[in-house]
Amino acid sequence: MIHPTAIISEGAKLGEGVEVGPFCVVGDHVELGDGCRLHSHVVIEGHARIGRENVFFPFAAVGGKSQDLKYAGEPTHLEVGDRNVFRENSTIHRGTHEHTPTRIGNDNLFLCYSHVAHDCQLGDHIILSNNGTLAGHVVVEDHAIVSGLSAIHQFCRIGCHSIIGGCARVTQDVPPYMIAEGHPAGTRGINQIGLQRRGFSEDDLKAIKAAYKRLFLKKDRNLGEALSSLKADTPANNAHVKHLIAFIEGSQRGVAR
Repeated sequence: MIHPTAIISEGAKLGEGVEVGPFCVVGDHVELGDGCRLHSHVVIEGHARIGRENVFFPFAAVGGKSQDLKYAGEPTHLEVGDRNVFRENSTIHRGTHEHTPTRIGNDNLFLCYSHVAHDCQLGDHIILSNNGTLAGHVVVEDHAIVSGLSAIHQFCRIGCHSIIGGCARVTQDVPPYMIAEGHPAGTRGINQIGLQRRGFSEDDLKAIKAAYKRLFLKKDRNLGEALSSLKADTPANNAHVKHLIAFIEGSQRGVAR
């Protein structure tokens, strides 16, 4: 299923059932897993290992070299899991150094003009909406949603099951289970609808909401004091609240509060 106008390097490895449409370019050192589909005008280059059943729409550019000025031209890598969708004009760059690949998990959706920069680490079931932009070294946990025209500063982390509002400027970590929006973005509430859709129990929602109130609504204490208070209380026994606490304690850039 290779269109005659497509250019496939001799060094590329294509799995079973791969479809490559008109005017696509697949470079050296690219591995495409079984069932991948490239619609048309797709470019995949560099050392890129792509899993199964990924779909690439026209003008997606995947595996391009890092835009980091420290990049010295050495072979660097991109690793992509299974069943991801890359819509029109999305761009994914490989890592800056040979030992730090850009990694993308499974079942993610990258909408038109979205960008994943060098050295980013993405989990599963993430949605990066139109023109959503991840700068270098950003970490995005499972089930996070980045809305359209939002920009994430380098080295930020986006917590699991969080949602970032449209046109947000994110300069600090977005905590798990929360809604963040604004310029700069702050934490506005828990992502209750999203959590309900993903089967969170009422007990889980109550614990997360109590943690949110303790950490983000009471402005009479700093975040460290609020964490200490929360850890001594009942909600901290909930598994999701434990993850929230660990995420905040592991922050290097600070948390969007």
